[in-house]
Amino acid sequence: MDLIISLVINGLATGMLIFLLAAGLTLIFGLMDVLNFAHGGLFVWGAYTGVFTYAFTESFLIGIVVALLTGVILGFIMEKLIITPVYGNHVQQILITLGFMLVLQEMIKVAFGPNAIPVTVPSLLAGSWEVGEVIIIKYRIFIIVVGFIIFGIFHYILTRTKIGLIVRAGVMNKEMVQALGINIKRVFLFVFMTGAALASLGGMLMAPYSGSIYAEMGMEFAILGFIVVVIGGMGSFSGSLLAAILVGLAGSFMAYYVPYLSLAVNMILMAIVLIFRPQGLFSMIRREST
Repeated sequence: MDLIISLVINGLATGMLIFLLAAGLTLIFGLMDVLNFAHGGLFVWGAYTGVFTYAFTESFLIGIVVALLTGVILGFIMEKLIITPVYGNHVQQILITLGFMLVLQEMIKVAFGPNAIPVTVPSLLAGSWEVGEVIIIKYRIFIIVVGFIIFGIFHYILTRTKIGLIVRAGVMNKEMVQALGINIKRVFLFVFMTGAALASLGGMLMAPYSGSIYAEMGMEFAILGFIVVVIGGMGSFSGSLLAAILVGLAGSFMAYYVPYLSLAVNMILMAIVLIFRPQGLFSMIRREST
């Protein structure tokens, strides 16, 4: 039982980090119908800028703020210069965002160097608690709590606020929303910047969890993010949370019990979902109101 509890905590922590990345993808696709393959680049840039700020200021909180700002700024630039010209064309979106992902990855090497950089857990969150014979690592609990808080905030915004109503209405009928005098392009920009900020936050929180950061981590975690979006359902915020937890738990248990399947288990989960429920566990973001 002690082992199972430890594996569950590890899986939940990993799942929440993937959720932060996938949540941004979900928001962007759900409202804007944009396939953003550069999302992993936002993840890694948030990690690097946040970690370097954390090292310089010795404040983890300031590092988080800088990572969020990095995501917002990069999201603004991407939406204006990269995404706007290819609205409505998925093939062009895939090509141009994948290319921009490679650019962001190589820019990391130019700006911060090609080698992996070690990252330590902030002193306030370092160490662990002992509950009976179970050792609970503080930082993993912190990540789980942050993940659920982020989900709660955005679920409330999407289902209980005016901006959430506009977002959900925009999913169903963008032309009608615009006819009511709402600047749908500005809403698109806001959603894209929010999704980018979530990705950058995930990168910053991942850094102490993994113990190091490197340029290629954006591509690696972007793949997990897309798997979660497919499993959860394109555009479903709740689906992304559930799928991220499933992926995290499956990876945690498989890594211990069946190590040679730990890398394949996510693909197996996605294949099973696509076979029996191609639309994902949930369908679109508009269902969040039910």
